Amino acid sequence: MTDIAQESAEAKPERGQAALDRAAAVKSLQRREGWKRRIPLLPALLFTIIVTQVPFVFALYYSFTDFNLFGEARKLVGFENYGDLFGDMFFRDAAWISIQITVLSVLLSLVVGTGLAMLLDRKFIGQGLVRTLIITPFLIMPVVASFVWKNQMFSATFGVLNWVIELFGFEGTPFATRYPLYSVIIVLVWQWSPFMMLIVLAGLQGQDTSVLEAAKVDGANNWGIFRQITFPQLRPFLELGTLLGAIYLVQVYDHIEVITGGSPLAKNLPFFIAQRTQIGFDFGRGSAEAIIVVIASIILANIGLRVLSNLFEGD
Repeated sequence: MTDIAQESAEAKPERGQAALDRAAAVKSLQRREGWKRRIPLLPALLFTIIVTQVPFVFALYYSFTDFNLFGEARKLVGFENYGDLFGDMFFRDAAWISIQITVLSVLLSLVVGTGLAMLLDRKFIGQGLVRTLIITPFLIMPVVASFVWKNQMFSATFGVLNWVIELFGFEGTPFATRYPLYSVIIVLVWQWSPFMMLIVLAGLQGQDTSVLEAAKVDGANNWGIFRQITFPQLRPFLELGTLLGAIYLVQVYDHIEVITGGSPLAKNLPFFIAQRTQIGFDFGRGSAEAIIVVIASIILANIGLRVLSNLFEGD
């Protein structure tokens, strides 16, 4: 019995070592398999890093210099460019216009998109065709949409809006010239409402119909059902649409260039930065301003990813 017990005690470390060796072999195999899957993606990853991160690193470096084409030799100035931003009246005006464009465009497109989603969340003849036609504005290139609205809708000579106004006896108005900010917002709402509609419609079609039917049986009206049942369930979708829209609309440039030609009343941060670098050739200050916009976009993107993650966890 003593010999058997001794052999068993000696065998336990051997079995434990064998188990550790097998675990190490499995981990090594998993690492090799992981690298086999990653290697085909490395060229695309390297290309993405070169195209996106290398210019960002240069912009970050330039933001700490006084780099321009008319000054003396380039030299480091530290955070001077960032400190000057808050005292720059033109930068503050551009930031305020960016906030107006982003907030108003996102909120209005969200309201319009929600209304369209509520109308499309039912069966009717031609539902697929109508849905496709409503989505179409979002698929149009921003430059093309801006030209169409500027020449066919806002034109004081032959624009549709002025034609309707003149039918009621009022004088035509050059909308893009007199109201450049609101003209840009109208076009953005027209383009982004279909996007918001798709997100909200996905939330509406994911509702539990038995709960809605039970609420109707209990005597709840449509407004009560929407306020107490539908809206709370749509909240994650509304938040997602708001954040995704804000991430894009804070970077709007094409619509401002085409519709207003760079009017000071509709000059947001991206347009202002482009003018400072392309016309003023002040790359140091322009790079600092661009970094600020990038940081704001990253913050919005992180918030959006958190909302999206919570949405998927809820599902």
